[in-house]
Amino acid sequence: MNSRQTLDKAILIAATALTRFVFRSHYLYDIDSVNFALAIKRFDPTVHQPHPPGYFLYVYLGRLANLIFHDANTAFVVISIVFSCGAAVMIYVLADSWFGWKAASFAGLIFVFSPLAWFHGTVALTYIVEAFFSALAGYFCWRIYCGAARFILPGAVVVGMASGFRPSSLLLLGSLFLFSFRGASRRRAAGGIAALVLTLLAWFIPMIQISGGTAYVSSLVSLWLTVPSKGMVFNSSVVNSFARAGVIACIYVLCFGCAAILPFWGGRGDVSVDRRKTMFTRVWVVPGLLFFTFVYLKFVNSGYLLALTPPVYAWMGLWAANWYANPRFSKTLKILAMGACAAANTMVFIRGPGYCSYREVRRFETELENIIRVLPQVASPRETMIVGFDSHFLGYRHAGYYLPNYLTVQFPEVQLRPGMRVFAMRDRNTWLESRINPGASVHNFVIFPLPSGDSEYSDYMALVRKRFPPGELRTIERGGHEFAIGSVADLRILFPVCAPQAAAPLDAK
Repeated sequence: MNSRQTLDKAILIAATALTRFVFRSHYLYDIDSVNFALAIKRFDPTVHQPHPPGYFLYVYLGRLANLIFHDANTAFVVISIVFSCGAAVMIYVLADSWFGWKAASFAGLIFVFSPLAWFHGTVALTYIVEAFFSALAGYFCWRIYCGAARFILPGAVVVGMASGFRPSSLLLLGSLFLFSFRGASRRRAAGGIAALVLTLLAWFIPMIQISGGTAYVSSLVSLWLTVPSKGMVFNSSVVNSFARAGVIACIYVLCFGCAAILPFWGGRGDVSVDRRKTMFTRVWVVPGLLFFTFVYLKFVNSGYLLALTPPVYAWMGLWAANWYANPRFSKTLKILAMGACAAANTMVFIRGPGYCSYREVRRFETELENIIRVLPQVASPRETMIVGFDSHFLGYRHAGYYLPNYLTVQFPEVQLRPGMRVFAMRDRNTWLESRINPGASVHNFVIFPLPSGDSEYSDYMALVRKRFPPGELRTIERGGHEFAIGSVADLRILFPVCAPQAAAPLDAK
């Protein structure tokens, strides 16, 4: 049995690594990906290098990987692939400890062909890393819950480290860690909590020191007040929470694909399941679901829910194993059905219309390649600055990172505690400006194009154009993109506080 399990894990690792490597991204896909890449050069959450709360251990692991690969995107994608393999193994281990090796094998296969997990294993984002730590911490917590007190210390260290990669992990896993102490002595429980606190402080204190203490807290509060806090159930319509519940349902289908029907299928069988596993799963999953339903979640951030999926994969593995053991279906039919489901999930990942498909990644990368090739033909960095949007895709971050010779500023200006500010970039470095000063030689600005083929983006660009009097913006078409160009004297139209009049010269930072 041990040799069978070892072989299963090796196959899962190989399948996960191969499927993720073949479809890996070659450019920084999301605005957050660019923030992480910028942090390799200079860690400063106050200017979103990376964005608060900082992701300290993830960035520094990226720095280590970058010493090998000398490319930020490649470094972070390799991290995603490695942690995807780790997540596959830990999901197998968890399912094996709960339901046996057959259920574990199915759980691992469902993970390998999960469209959402597949996508996050190919891009420079943190969510698949959090999924691995969730699976590892959850397994340790289960062993603690079952009376194996020797797992308290490693469990505490894993939860603390997970929080250094994604601070939200403390919220999602903290209650599970505390719940697992139900059978432990007070002394051991206190020791576990102390170990967790020490692990948290081991990365939090250096991060605060590097980030400037008060400035870090101020930037974190500003980001919270600007985005997540506005949609909480306490200060917005309850309709928002119903909408987020609908988003969660859509993400569930996107994550599991064809396997999403297993909880409603006869494959659940009449197997008697230890109620402790049911309770443990609820404590693992429910707090996160409540947070994402009533506080904050957007479809473009669907990777958040990957941290809640490891126990669900285990249950899916059990239900799939029960279905496979059903004598009503022939073995040939079962194999054909499994192949069809795997093919369907693969097509969802490769050809799906959502942002988390290989097709959309390639479309984005093709557009980005084209823009960074032709924009210098339209406007030189000596005479022109770039105005980019606060967009997940093809926003000011992509403009500033892949066209580092230009001064790039973000539209719109943002209200921070010190006052109205504008994010500015040059040479892959970010700072905040209270007044936009492009320099004496810069006479024009060019608006970095948003992704094509999306009515939401085109409508937004149309509203921006309406701000200008007729004829003030001229349009140049090149490489299938429209580049809107205006005079720096008109920057006040876009930035009424930070560019109230024609800009005065400023030495580039």
